[in-house]
Amino acid sequence: MTTHEGLERAYQQIQNSFRGPWRVNESMALHTTWRIGGPADVLAIPEDDDDLAYLIKQCHHYDVPWTVIGAGSNVLVSDLGIEGIVIKLSKFCHKEWQNHQLIVGAGLSLPYLSRYSAKKGFKGLEFAVAIPASLGGSVVMNAGAHGQSMDLVVAWIDGIDEQGHSIHYDKAELDFSYRYSRLQKEKVLVTRIALDLQPYSIEALTATMEEVLQKRKATQPLQWPNAGSIFLNPPGQSAGRLIESAGMKGFTVGGAQVSTVHANFIINQGHAKAEDVLKIMEEIRQRVKTTCGIELESEVRVIGRTGEAG
Repeated sequence: MTTHEGLERAYQQIQNSFRGPWRVNESMALHTTWRIGGPADVLAIPEDDDDLAYLIKQCHHYDVPWTVIGAGSNVLVSDLGIEGIVIKLSKFCHKEWQNHQLIVGAGLSLPYLSRYSAKKGFKGLEFAVAIPASLGGSVVMNAGAHGQSMDLVVAWIDGIDEQGHSIHYDKAELDFSYRYSRLQKEKVLVTRIALDLQPYSIEALTATMEEVLQKRKATQPLQWPNAGSIFLNPPGQSAGRLIESAGMKGFTVGGAQVSTVHANFIINQGHAKAEDVLKIMEEIRQRVKTTCGIELESEVRVIGRTGEAG
């Protein structure tokens, strides 16, 4: 493990030839939808594929830990922050059409792509108009809603492995299943995705997206910072209903609370810490197991330094 002094020297060396924004001690609360998280040693935003490949290779050379973050949903950052370099692909926003295939950068917003493809008259992403995720993160997590998910439209992905080498996976190689892809178990960074979309009525797609947005508005606590759904739905069950039946709606620790609108959401009431959220999640698991005999599995990725502060 690289020492603190070793990391500082490595950061200086890496920054010398890195072309993108480089922010030291960046609060991760600014980069997560929960608005929770301590500082990252460095937040780096690569300009392009070459800049990213350089960064990953240098991290490998100097033994610097790195973490990738997309839109910051479905992630809980420790109050103690993150050691190493956090990589954000917000500049990876290119897009091009090849017949019915839309090839796009991993940094694009999923709601934006949903609206963009619908306006072009292509069907496939309308279910995702209310999912607050980047495209890259949504593919890794196989994000979904309303009975549909990303595996229905992904054709292939390009990326970079932990040594800075280019990788390419076709859909069949990604091992998609409910809220899962093989990318979750590999130290890889998705940079480009091809989506198979089909021509469709713009009016019908617009109506479908409006219906999705209205349902979200009526059933989710949009007025408070949150990370989306906290627990996976067990087979044939709704995690939200199980949590509600365990009497957890409104349960509060510090500045975090189980939403009174939807029990599978934990909201930040303005001053929540990661420690508060983790305590609520553990209490939910225990109560649901006691009352329903079911062990809930989290879909939130917890990252950062470990310790009593979350």
